Amino acid sequence: MKNTVMTNTDRPVMLTIKEASEYVIGLSEYQIRKLCKSGKLPCITAGKRYLINRDVLLKFLGIELGYE
Repeated sequence: MKNTVMTNTDRPVMLTIKEASEYVIGLSEYQIRKLCKSGKLPCITAGKRYLINRDVLLKFLGIELGYE
């Protein structure tokens, strides 16, 4: 079996609503939560928390990813 090491680029970066609002200027926690609850912004739930993939958030906002 081959040993492999996952780098940060291999793992998805998941953000909480608070982290997402700090990551993207102009969107409040309330706005992000509303987008998650309505299903417009893809996310997953972990208990009562919404987790948002950083790359999905940026694509949703139309922001180009510089490392693809």
